[in-house]
Amino acid sequence: MIKKHLQGTGFSCSVSSLIPAYCLAWLGPPTRDSLLFQLAGGSCPPGCLCASDILTCVSQGLEQLPSQMPVTTAVLDLSHNRLTQLEDGGLAGLLRLNALRLAHNRLARLLNGAFRGVGRGLRHLDLSSNELHVIEHHYFQDLGVLEELLLFNNRIVRIESRALIGLSHLRKVYLSHNRLTDFPFFSIKGHSHPFLRTLDLSSNRLPRLPLEDITVLPVSVQSGLFLHNNTLICDCDLYTVLRRWEKQGFGSVRDYREQHTCLVYGEHRVSVHFLHNSRFFENCTLPGSSLTWEPGANLLASAGDPVLLDCLTSIDGKSLSYLWVSPSQEYIAPPGNNQTLRLFPNGSLLIQAAQTEDSGIYMCMAVDRMQLYNRTWEVNVTVVSRRSPADSFNTGFTTLLGCVVSLVLVLMYLYLTPCRCWCRTRPPLPPAPSPISEQITQPNLHKSPPSGTEGPGRKPGTNKHVVFLEPLREVQNGRLRASLMPEPKSISSFFVEEPLTTG
Repeated sequence: MIKKHLQGTGFSCSVSSLIPAYCLAWLGPPTRDSLLFQLAGGSCPPGCLCASDILTCVSQGLEQLPSQMPVTTAVLDLSHNRLTQLEDGGLAGLLRLNALRLAHNRLARLLNGAFRGVGRGLRHLDLSSNELHVIEHHYFQDLGVLEELLLFNNRIVRIESRALIGLSHLRKVYLSHNRLTDFPFFSIKGHSHPFLRTLDLSSNRLPRLPLEDITVLPVSVQSGLFLHNNTLICDCDLYTVLRRWEKQGFGSVRDYREQHTCLVYGEHRVSVHFLHNSRFFENCTLPGSSLTWEPGANLLASAGDPVLLDCLTSIDGKSLSYLWVSPSQEYIAPPGNNQTLRLFPNGSLLIQAAQTEDSGIYMCMAVDRMQLYNRTWEVNVTVVSRRSPADSFNTGFTTLLGCVVSLVLVLMYLYLTPCRCWCRTRPPLPPAPSPISEQITQPNLHKSPPSGTEGPGRKPGTNKHVVFLEPLREVQNGRLRASLMPEPKSISSFFVEEPLTTG
């Protein structure tokens, strides 16, 4: 059936061979999809690896595009080869191509039609580490849905002003490690690139920046503008810009504080760190800076509350229409969406019941009769969760209770100090002598100890069975007085009865 369909066209295509691009152009969608399905598994180029919809030919020494490529390829990796150019229509027929990687080749220029015929699905293009010198306006004109463009580590000295105009879906552009001395910021101002979040111009040769064009870029673009490791000349306006971005917490400045330098009077031998050596820019804090800032707006709201955002436009006219862009990149036109957002004729946007996921930057655009867009206002909305009254009461009660307990403990410490003398435990009184001991010792009170004793008042005896000597006793005022006060329950004595001897 396919053979018959191609008859009369002058072309001859068979199912068993690779189908050229011109054959696919003559086939209708149903026949083409059926044929692509039949040939998906049998046309992998020699030396390459085919896995499902991925074709990788890395480091194969290719000097031109493979002549056989599966038409169902979604990811094509031709990096680390020797490609010097892309032929016109060389990628035609790859209608499902989503990502094309051409890094580490020898591409110096892209011919007209290099990406013709790849369909409208190419979103990732890697041209890094090649030999490109100029990015001409026609390079990417066939890639309307491109989202990521990698051009770092080339030899680019110039980017034509119209090179990026048609790429309205761009999210990330990497141009670092090139030889750029300027960049057409005016080509991306306004809302021509509403999804752009990263523009990397670091490690180039930029001497000055058109700050008038940069400061009117959307905040989402400014926060992702990387300018470190350039040959910028020290300037008060530039210092003010970087300081402002640092205070706003932009990662492009905060994460690369050490790499932001400038040259004093353009002298390469005198380099100053913008964000560390502030003493070189003391005069920049005085009035007179030529750079004026458009005031921004920050709005804090509670979850569930209605929030009204005003569009403060700088355009005068009676036939203005308004358009808002939400943080989720949703375009809001009159009358808005009936569920959560409502747009009034004067440009004000009402968030009927704000939720935490509604937080972010809302951008307002004013449109005149000529359909010319003008960025007029940006509002940073932060929605926080509302606390219930019970939670507030519990928090306040807990705080009050903690204060009362702390006060009581302080008073106890001040006025209820530990006792010093009157509450101490008194030492126990010495035990009274027993009658038996008085009888034993009384007759010997006035007799001097015999010779050979170990001490006064002590009689060892020959049949001594005393484990602990009895404490010494002295006579004072006709009464016995213990010379050594025994501790209670600490002295044990065994007495041996001996016959009393008289003088």
